[in-house]
Amino acid sequence: MTNNKDIYSQLGVSSKKEEVHKAIESLDKGLFPGAFCKIVRDFYNRDDYCSIFHSDGAGTKANLAYMYYKETNDISAFRGIVRDAIVMNIDDILCVGEMEDILLSNNISRNSHLISGDIIGIIINEYESYSKKLSDFGLNIITCGGETADVGDIVKTLLVDASVFTSIKRDNVIDASNIQKDDVIIGLASYGKASYEEEYNSGIGSNGLTLARHGVLSHDYYKKYPECFNSNIDEKMIFFGNYLLTDEIKDLNMTIGRALLSPTRTYLPILLDVLKRFKKEIHGIIHNTGGGQTKVLKFGSGLKYIKNNLFKIPKIFQIIQKSSETPWNEMYQVFNMGHRMEIYCNDSLSKDIIDIAKKYKIDSKVIGQCEKPSKQNKNKVEIKSEFGSFSYT
Repeated sequence: MTNNKDIYSQLGVSSKKEEVHKAIESLDKGLFPGAFCKIVRDFYNRDDYCSIFHSDGAGTKANLAYMYYKETNDISAFRGIVRDAIVMNIDDILCVGEMEDILLSNNISRNSHLISGDIIGIIINEYESYSKKLSDFGLNIITCGGETADVGDIVKTLLVDASVFTSIKRDNVIDASNIQKDDVIIGLASYGKASYEEEYNSGIGSNGLTLARHGVLSHDYYKKYPECFNSNIDEKMIFFGNYLLTDEIKDLNMTIGRALLSPTRTYLPILLDVLKRFKKEIHGIIHNTGGGQTKVLKFGSGLKYIKNNLFKIPKIFQIIQKSSETPWNEMYQVFNMGHRMEIYCNDSLSKDIIDIAKKYKIDSKVIGQCEKPSKQNKNKVEIKSEFGSFSYT
């Protein structure tokens, strides 16, 4: 794939989703237009509260779980994608502040000829058990059932999504439009083994899995799993990597499949501690999901975000880049590249926040800072990495 520009878009995916943002640009932005999630009036018409309804899911990582299950007969692979769906919602809404009870509903779409009742049972039970685990950290999650749809005509294998609803006091809202010059950026690592995780996490999260799957996995899977790709895409772009799912990564003591399936890490325990102590002093919290390290471009106004002290690239991203030959500037646009949560605040808070993360055995550090507004009043991200310097607007 050498010299192949913008591989992600050739696979039918956009890290910027320009067409989506264009479609919604004229819509009401809610009560706090600069917040990480849309916030609307309180459902119960309380003047001091507001409400959030949010949806997200595991995306094409579900295809990866299906392939891994077919290769290994390890049905537990489907538990991880449920965690992805839950965490992609919970950690998103945590970016806007400390909230009350959360209502969670799940949505499963499947091809019933390929996704059995046993798999559905695993998925539904994991929604319950993982929601309970997160509730034990101090944020009460109430599961409200959901929908399992047999839609084999339009879903080749499986989709696993979730929606959440909650209320939050207006005084508790963290509005990312308050990110300002001289703020530092504290990054929370996406890799390693947190005190509340059962196993090592590669750091992959649940973004960029289309590129990760096709750029890492061998073309041997092309004929074996025609249900796991878009037949309209050029064959040379389908499973063009160097690895089998069962190949071992010696440095991580795990297989390629397991590394790609590492569940999206939740930062719930850390963020709850941080919000209890510093919520009035936090200017913004950014969850680096779609858009990777450039996600913050959508928040704040006229700021230059300098990221010049990043974490060492986790092994899984090194593998993805080398196998797919994706340019490094695109890698930073698609993947979290080592830290998935960012806290924007005055430098005086950094030591305390880093100590809170350390308590949960998660690496954390100041990865950069914000500079004065640009003349064009347009945001800019500058990444200075071991692989070069890259600018994004």
